[in-house]
Amino acid sequence: MALPAPGHAGPVSGQVSAPAPAPAPVSDRDRAAPVRYEAESAAISQGVTESNHAGFSGSGFVNYTNVAGGYVEFTVNAPAAGPATLALRFANGTTGDRPLNISANGGSPSNLVFAPTGAWTTWSTMTTTLTLRAGANTVRATATAAEGGPNLDFLDVTASDGQAATDHEAEDAAISQGAVESNHTGYSGRGFVNFQAVTGSSVEFTVDSPQATNAKLDLRYALGAAGSRALDVSVNGQTVADDLSFPSTAAWTTWLSVPVPQATLQAGINKIRATTSSGDGPNLDKLTVTPTGPADGVRPTAPGNLRKDGEPTVSTVSLAWAAATDNVRVVAYDIYQHGQHMKAVDGNTLAATVTGLEPETSYDWTVFARDAAGNVSEASNAVTIATLPAPPDTEPPTAPGGLRSPGRTATSVDLVWTAATDNVRVTGYEVFRDGALAETSDGPATTVAGLRANTPYAFKVRAYDLKGNRSAFSPEITVTTGGSQPGGVPDPGPVSTLASGVDVAWGLTFLPDGSGVYTERNTFNVVRLTKSGQKTVLGKVPDSQTTGGEGGLMGVEAGPDFATDRYLYFLHTSSEGNRIARMKLETNNTLSGYTVLLRGMDKSRFHNGGRLRFGPDGKLYASMGDAQGPSKAQDRNSLNGKILRINPDGSIPSDNPFGNAVWSMGHRNPQGIDFDSRGRLWQAEFGDGTMDEVNLIQRGGNYGWPSCEGTNGSCSGYLAPKKTWPTSAGSPSGLTIINDHVFVATTRGERVYRMRIDTSSNLVEQKTYFQGTYDRLRTVEVDHDGDIWLTTSTDKDGTSGNDRILLIDIVYSGGPPGNEFVLSSGAFGDNGTIPARFTCAGDGGAGQDPSPPLSWGAGNTGARGYAVVFADVANNGNKLHWAIWDIPAARLTLPEGLGAGFTVPGQDGAKQKAMGSGANAQKYFGPCPGGSTHPYTFTLYALNTATVPGLGSGSSMAQIETAIKAAATAAVRLRGNSNARA
Repeated sequence: MALPAPGHAGPVSGQVSAPAPAPAPVSDRDRAAPVRYEAESAAISQGVTESNHAGFSGSGFVNYTNVAGGYVEFTVNAPAAGPATLALRFANGTTGDRPLNISANGGSPSNLVFAPTGAWTTWSTMTTTLTLRAGANTVRATATAAEGGPNLDFLDVTASDGQAATDHEAEDAAISQGAVESNHTGYSGRGFVNFQAVTGSSVEFTVDSPQATNAKLDLRYALGAAGSRALDVSVNGQTVADDLSFPSTAAWTTWLSVPVPQATLQAGINKIRATTSSGDGPNLDKLTVTPTGPADGVRPTAPGNLRKDGEPTVSTVSLAWAAATDNVRVVAYDIYQHGQHMKAVDGNTLAATVTGLEPETSYDWTVFARDAAGNVSEASNAVTIATLPAPPDTEPPTAPGGLRSPGRTATSVDLVWTAATDNVRVTGYEVFRDGALAETSDGPATTVAGLRANTPYAFKVRAYDLKGNRSAFSPEITVTTGGSQPGGVPDPGPVSTLASGVDVAWGLTFLPDGSGVYTERNTFNVVRLTKSGQKTVLGKVPDSQTTGGEGGLMGVEAGPDFATDRYLYFLHTSSEGNRIARMKLETNNTLSGYTVLLRGMDKSRFHNGGRLRFGPDGKLYASMGDAQGPSKAQDRNSLNGKILRINPDGSIPSDNPFGNAVWSMGHRNPQGIDFDSRGRLWQAEFGDGTMDEVNLIQRGGNYGWPSCEGTNGSCSGYLAPKKTWPTSAGSPSGLTIINDHVFVATTRGERVYRMRIDTSSNLVEQKTYFQGTYDRLRTVEVDHDGDIWLTTSTDKDGTSGNDRILLIDIVYSGGPPGNEFVLSSGAFGDNGTIPARFTCAGDGGAGQDPSPPLSWGAGNTGARGYAVVFADVANNGNKLHWAIWDIPAARLTLPEGLGAGFTVPGQDGAKQKAMGSGANAQKYFGPCPGGSTHPYTFTLYALNTATVPGLGSGSSMAQIETAIKAAATAAVRLRGNSNARA
């Protein structure tokens, strides 16, 4: 029931309460700590954030506009479905009431009156109870009077930490002598049940309980007639409420709930029946069941004797196993292939066939048992079964055609070609560099990295099919890499081996002297490695165990005060679960003082997460998988399926959102984590069977697993990923960020992705490096010199000592030396020849040419934005070819080959215009015509505004140049010559 503000009399409007026994006291176990949501951080309609009255929390409060309908909308995360207490802190300095409707997820509102508090600096609290769903909820406080609402400071939400309530709609139950209707608004689901006006009409609900437990039952109803009506309520034939009274709600559109005295449910199926006991009954909407007994925390035993059940085919494998046991009952078996969920069957089924597999491929199978409470067993024994070979096929694919290079840097070459065809299917492509196989590609494009600057390379490509038939080669082309210049874009250069004979190098961190420390997951060794390749074994982490899959000694991180305290932090699997621990690296290169900082993370064969990273705030962040218990990801009291955050001593930071180590939730198997230049946390996550993802992590954010995988499933109300890939092209284990470029290392995908974080916090300009070159890639980290260390996991970790740690020389290209306000290009020098590919000679036609890469320093201009104008200046003329403006101040580069469009794709809102009309006016227009020394200029302008005013897609080139010059505070030129002719 809503209460008036303390110290003020005032009714609560629109509420009719049924008589009910006094509520039982709530124990500390059953009540979570309140979570605060500041009003100024919510979505506001017809209101403003102010701070002119003292006493508020946070950075301000919301002043509603003096109209009805204004609202403040909070996004509230709940650990489970069920009732929650909402407390709204407010001030009302007027002499009249200020009513608000409080609703959750658009449902029936709670009507609250916010009485005067005597002064705008006197703050009070109003409480109410609403039912929330598990995960994200929209809670809206809407003003209902012309005066608007009170000043609103914050919303505190206290949800039960007990078991989740479940709703059972009356229209889905078994109905005797009643009809489903929907002619009165306000019901949940699809309608309600209107009893026939006779004694003995009934609605019988079927409730599946994971265990025997006491439970609270609530029946939601409406009764627009005068007086009251009664129902008898029974559970499994036993009466638990005789002539339970349902008082009038005054209108058929007003819905209330009547609690049933404590009921007992049996494990499994329960029949709960509501029967009219004296003629007619109320309109019945739904039954809500809230277990009040202890949760079932006992997991099933592991399934036994997993084995092949019949011969495999080219695309199927059949499995059988012995039954697991459980204290209540096993409800399902989950079948995994090396950490990927492939199929689920019910608890009475002990065999299954998995379809859709690749021919001639070995698969690693494991089965897990699951009970109704979501407890998951240990893994069964593992078996390896290979599918049969595909039918004979001796026909090779056709040769790829049209091999060309649309872009290059000092260390990489972009290649594209026309796809090959095959009588069955093209499986992939082999890319040869200077006659030797360099890498593979899934499709008709790739980026070959690890090259040297100003060096010509010969490339050719061939296709292959599943049976290994190779096509003829494409025609060979030669591409010369660009020059190397310091700047902001990290390009992978030459690759060398730092260490070989390594066994699953999983975690990697760097010490102040520049040496690295890595962990071996299966041996539990901690090893120091210098950049010259010298290895020193420091010792092992005590109490470490493997899980036969993805557990063991995983993350390692040097502490922020390592220079003085010499602490190394580890995430590892132990006998009771996963732990975060700390050890001291002694000056004699030994480890001492093993101390557990955090425990309580469940382990499993797969999904153990494992990365550690200290944030700019000095806190230690950890990625923790769901331990193959998907429901744990949505339980905020579980540490699994989360990003965790603790103090360096293991204590819980006071500003964590849920009062425990949880920082964000709804994750399946998160691994790589790192921070960008703005101090924001990015995370890479293994999907189930559809999508892998990269997320931008928010405090208290919910990322949707298991309801949502990437963007697939029921994703409404959850935070969306910033990038997804098919699982066949991903399995992202490592993540590091260099100059706001995100590098991701993948195991199954066998490649490294690089993406830029734009000003809208999106990941753009994806590049793919080293596909198939170094097998499965585990960890990617940037060292103190700005170079990348890359570790391998060659064969799904079955053979010891066959992995390597690679060093990738990162070349920072795309910018001028230092930070001078100088314009340069990696494609040509000042007063040099503009390469033909950037001119009309590139395709033989004028307009729509690839633009050259450009870069500059900010200097001391204090620019709020930039613009570039390209012009033909022969004979001291100024023939304007192209302009780009509204380039954000944070950007100091333009990549090669800008896309078409008035708003330039991927360039943070920059605009462009070119000479000509139609499509030619929407893309860079290169040099044309030319001559042996026909001169052109690129002029860079530093602007005093982020947006050049007065320009649109219809503006002429002259108008654009004039407006840019009017907003400019400085300008520099890059000269070029061209002999291009269309």
